[in-house]
Amino acid sequence: MPAPAPSPSDPAAPDRTAPDPAPAAPAAPAAPAASALPPLAQQHARLLALGLDVPPLPADLSGDLLVVSARHTPVADLVPLMRRGDRTGFVVEDLTDLAEFGPVEGLLVPDTDLYAVSAPERGDEYANLSPDEVDPVLRTRGRSPMTAAEGVAWVLQVPEVLERNRCFMTTGSRRAGSRPGRLDARVPALWISNGTGRDGRERRGAPKLGWCWAGNRHTWLGIASVGGRRA
Repeated sequence: MPAPAPSPSDPAAPDRTAPDPAPAAPAAPAAPAASALPPLAQQHARLLALGLDVPPLPADLSGDLLVVSARHTPVADLVPLMRRGDRTGFVVEDLTDLAEFGPVEGLLVPDTDLYAVSAPERGDEYANLSPDEVDPVLRTRGRSPMTAAEGVAWVLQVPEVLERNRCFMTTGSRRAGSRPGRLDARVPALWISNGTGRDGRERRGAPKLGWCWAGNRHTWLGIASVGGRRA
């Protein structure tokens, strides 16, 4: 599995690689079913078992995936709780500004410590398409791009959602660029480390939160989305 391009000196610079014509995305999604997730009460119990001091689960909360908001626990603090076998999750070394990635414009995240999303999808059908190409399509289909916190929440509950050559980007989290009105060209993504480069061989097989260029395509990364959010 090839690794994303290394970080440039100016991560806010736009991608200047002209992509090939976009392959057509199939109409039907191909992603793990939300039904594979346990009930919210079991998900809440798992968060407590992982050592998170989360508030009680609201009795009327409904949805498929329980999310700990970044206002309660920074995403970077949740990542080490991800597991794949005996490997723990980590954030790549050149994403030190992860806390500056917030919900993209127009994406409303409930202002609560806990909330639930419905119908999370990994977006396998969008592999080999860039976030710049796919994000507008998601909105026309009534979907919302998944945030980094939501992606990590999914891996915490279902580690198997990350598979070799079947991982995903979380385009709902973006950072403001260095120029007014522009976005940082990086997009957070979750995948499995090959143990190369700065990851280190000891991290081979570990789940990782890294980044990719918004204008680049990757055959092994889908673009994840959710059907809605509720608090």
